[in-house]
This record gives sequence, C-alpha cells and structure tokens, in this order.
Amino acid sequence: MAFEARNLSDGFGRRFSYVRLSVTEVCNFRCTYCLPDGWKKTRPLSFLTPAETANLAAAFAEVGVSKIRLTGGEPSVRPDLAEIIARLAAVEGLTKIAMTTNGWNLDRRVTQWRNAGLSHLNVSVDSLDRERFQEITGHDRLPAVLAGIDRALGLDFASIKLNAVLLKSTAEAGFNVWAEFVRHRPVAVRFIELMRTCDNADYFAANHVRGSVVTDWLEASGWQLQPKLKDGGPANEYAHPDHAGRIGLIAPYAAGFCDSCNRLRVTARGKLRLCLFGEGGCDLRDLLQRADDRPALIERISGALTGKPAGHRLKDNLPGDLRHLAELGG
Repeated sequence: MAFEARNLSDGFGRRFSYVRLSVTEVCNFRCTYCLPDGWKKTRPLSFLTPAETANLAAAFAEVGVSKIRLTGGEPSVRPDLAEIIARLAAVEGLTKIAMTTNGWNLDRRVTQWRNAGLSHLNVSVDSLDRERFQEITGHDRLPAVLAGIDRALGLDFASIKLNAVLLKSTAEAGFNVWAEFVRHRPVAVRFIELMRTCDNADYFAANHVRGSVVTDWLEASGWQLQPKLKDGGPANEYAHPDHAGRIGLIAPYAAGFCDSCNRLRVTARGKLRLCLFGEGGCDLRDLLQRADDRPALIERISGALTGKPAGHRLKDNLPGDLRHLAELGG
C-alpha cells in the first residue's frame, strides 16, 4: 500500500514537512558567536537513543514530515551517529535525511554516513581564511574541513551546502573568495545573519551586520535569485551562469521571515520546540519508548502546534530562552 500522510499544520495555516532534530548538546568547537568559552557539562548526557529517534521520526512522517535534519551541538561527537542515520533512513515517508556538522569528523566519517542513508549535508564554514577560521572556531581545522567537503562531493549526495555566519569581518573581507570557491564546486554557500541569543548580547551588538550586504553584492555581480524548494529551509539562494554552485542568505531579521515557516525542532532530550526563539517546549520523550504510543504522540504534537506564534520577536531583542545556538543547532 502506498504511504499516505496527514498534514501537520498550525493556527496560521502553515504546514510542517521539516523537523530539525538535535542529537546532542555537546560541541567540540568554541565559536565566538555561540560558545566562546567552549561547551561545559551542566547535567547528565541523557540524550535520545537511536530507537527513540526512530519512533519520533515515524510519528512525524505519519503527519506529513518528509525531511529530518540532524543537528547538535555537533552530531558527530555521538559514536552511534551512523546507527541513528540508518534508523531514520528506514522510516517510511522520510525522503530526505540531512545533517549539519562543523566538519570535525567529515573527512574520516562522511563515507560511513552516506552509506547509512544520509542524503543531504550542511557544513559550517565561517571563513575560507585559515587564520580567521581559527579565530572564530578556536581550532586550526580548515584544511581538514575542506578536505572532507571535497570527499563528500564524490559521494553522490543530493545536496551539499556550506553555512557561514555573517559577521562584520565577513562583510569587510568581501565575497569574491566564496564566489571562486563555488565556481567549479556544485555546493551552496549560505550566509546566516548573526542572531541574538541570551548569552551573546554584547557580541551581537559589536558584530551584527544586515544581510542586505550579501544580496546587494550578489545582485550587483550578476547573480540571480532562484525559486525555493517546497520543503526547503529559509535561505534565498542565487545562481550565476559562470558558477557551478550557489550563494545565498538566511535573514531572520527580514520582514515576513516567519510567514512561510515549515519546520519544527526537537531537542536532544526529546522536547518539541515550536520556534528557535520561543520558550519552554512540549516534552515528548515519555511517548517515544514504544511504537504503540504513536497515536498519543501525534496527538500531543498536533495539540502543541496550537500554541505556535506567528513569528519570533528578535527585532524587539527578545530571543526567548535560547542561551546559545548549540542548544538547538540553530
């Protein structure tokens, strides 16, 4: 029998086909905009098991979700990551198994992840300058990360994307080096406008720059805005006839950013978050132990969506209770 799914929607008519699932809060980078002092353990590491993630994914697939993205922290710190990927890839109705990684283990593990069923890959690369990369992340890992990206390009992923947080220094350095990077590589580089969190107020004030600096440069350089995919993320991507890859922007401060929201988030401990910049959440973990609990799990998820707000309040300097981006993977 063909798989049929009901649609998961909120009070504003937005339908949700995309879930970002954190599998750990641990991160081995010390990025200046997120964890400048490094990750510190504050409570037991009781993160969702592979079996729990599979039960969660099956419930979401039954209500119309077709794409799950694994995030962290840094997902690759989990030794059972390949098992998690394989379990998700086996869930009927899921057509895209994606992951965002800082690339620490990319060169060594990407073939294993691809073989397990990973179909879409995002890699965080905040600068193509080795010294600047080390300043931002706290690690001199740029050559290894780039080697991992080139290895991934030979593994037939459906898409490979690079994420770079847009900072004043990024804008000052210009975007020509990124354009050269994608001239012969079929990857999408997306600049992400720096976002305010509970822990980075001073850093945000000193380093935030409007995303229009990217789009102004792209349009002046002959790049053309491309249509969005139905289950894609919030990025606006641009293409150029002389380049194999694309360059884009994720601009959470732009007007109407939340109007087409199609994604939900689940924390590494099993809590449903309706918005990255919301508060609290709905605990799902007690219903992730048995497949028989799926109807109750779906009912709880659907009920929680009645409380999803129309949008975040970042323009009012209200980031909810999000301390730092590593809590939910952005």
